[in-house]
Amino acid sequence: MEIPISFDAPPQKFWTREGCAVLERTGVLDQVRYELIEGELILKMGKNLPHMRALSVLTGWLYSVFGMLFVMPEPSLDLNPEDNPKSEPQPDVLVLNCSIRTLSGRPRPEELLLVAEVSGEFLGFDLMVKGGLYARAGIAEYWILDLNERRVIVHRRPEGGQYLERWAYLEEEMVSNLGAPEVSIRVGDLF
Repeated sequence: MEIPISFDAPPQKFWTREGCAVLERTGVLDQVRYELIEGELILKMGKNLPHMRALSVLTGWLYSVFGMLFVMPEPSLDLNPEDNPKSEPQPDVLVLNCSIRTLSGRPRPEELLLVAEVSGEFLGFDLMVKGGLYARAGIAEYWILDLNERRVIVHRRPEGGQYLERWAYLEEEMVSNLGAPEVSIRVGDLF
């Protein structure tokens, strides 16, 4: 006798940016680092040494290229709340096209030159989920520093909810941002 198997998931609570703001005001999330992605609260994991090293080197290089007033480590993004009320990602670092002093709130897609994530065990999530989120928001350039393969995956030309161009730069190759194409860094030096 065959036993029927049900694949129904248990009930889940999906969150909006507004709902998370209420939780923040009440202090419920004070001891938790999270980001809101597609209605789910994703716990931010502690960073291991390779992650911290790559993030420090990348951030330092971006400071040297763009200046401290244009680079923001670990910000929350405002991805068009009317179109996307269920996401408020926190990339590892970003580059603004305007000074941080001119911002009136969280950075918005039209104020960004680059969003970057350092990724290890959650590479698929950063490629598919976050990449889709950033592409739908129209963020011009998205980098992933892949700790496992020691490469930089560059996404450009967002259109129709996806990036039309995606390249992987290996350790011995040079990579640069569209905002400063004349300045590049050897990929291996980021790790």
